[in-house]
Amino acid sequence: QVQVMESGGGLVQAGGSLRLSCTTSGLTFRNYAMGWFRQAPGKEREGVSCIKWNGVSTFYTDSVKGRFTISRDNAKNTLYLQMNNLKPEDTAMYYCAAATTWVNGGGWPLTTGDKIWGQGTQVTVSS
Repeated sequence: QVQVMESGGGLVQAGGSLRLSCTTSGLTFRNYAMGWFRQAPGKEREGVSCIKWNGVSTFYTDSVKGRFTISRDNAKNTLYLQMNNLKPEDTAMYYCAAATTWVNGGGWPLTTGDKIWGQGTQVTVSS
């Protein structure tokens, strides 16, 4: 059974930090690009950051550049998102996804292909 599970969310004050983790089972983790997405109430889900199979290539949406860092440990089948200097506008449900396709060309790389989603972890940033 394939599972993707996020953890690490919580309530933090503006300027604080959180580290999200995403563990997988039932799939060959190193064969998948991995991404973090988020969805705030009343808004569409958006891509936050993603990382290629080998961990060399990464992508960040503009609003988190310089504050968030994505990484992966293929030996532990785990994806991470270190979030620093959090802002109230970062408040959202954060989802992890394992993706089969990485698109080069400058835009969000995980626009196509199949994805396996986790259930999400809530991040709330108070002002």
